[in-house]
Formats: sequence, C-alpha cells, structure tokens
Amino acid sequence: MIPLPANVRVWLATGHTDMRKGFSSLGLIVQETLKRDPHGGHLFVFRGRRGDLIKVIWHDGQGACLYTKRLDRGRFLWPSVADGAVTISTAQLGYLLSGIDWRMPQESWRPSALG
Repeated sequence: MIPLPANVRVWLATGHTDMRKGFSSLGLIVQETLKRDPHGGHLFVFRGRRGDLIKVIWHDGQGACLYTKRLDRGRFLWPSVADGAVTISTAQLGYLLSGIDWRMPQESWRPSALG
C-alpha cells in the first residue's frame, strides 16, 4: 500500500455500491451522499453487492488514485449500517484489505516471558 500521511482518515461508504463506477462517479457519491470533499486527501472505500470487491479513491494532492481489490475467496467485512459512512484507522484498513476482521483483530501469538 502507498504510505499515507498521519492525518488521513479512512471512510467506509456503508451499504453497497455499483462497482462499474469510476473515480468521477464515486467522487460524486463522496460529495453528495457522504458530504465530504473527494479531493481533501482522505480515503473513501466502497464495497460491491457481492462483497468480494472493494474500490478505494484517494486524491494525493497531485491527482486522483483508484485502487481496486477482489478477494479470490471470502468477502470483505462491512458495517451493517444501510446509509452513510463509518471512519476507520489506516491500520484497520490494512486488516480490511487483507480480508481480516478489522473490527476486532486478534493477536495470534504473544511472546512468553523470558525466565
């Protein structure tokens, strides 16, 4: 993933989105539905109806970026809210993109005390 500035927020557009849309159409959703500025430097994440495809739009100050990921197996975990947006951290976005439950990630291993 591209390194992001520390003050970047990640917005998940709840519900499902038509994945045929490109940056301009998704930017319009950000502007009209989420009431955010699509050129403000934040990331906006959209999920398709089947749940195996997401698109992320981001304006880095020089131009628009569109990132797409489709899972071979499984689905991206998504908030159940029908309309609106949910904000998550960039670390949670990393989990989401890896297909891990970003809401409550579990440590798989904890070092034992040295004796």
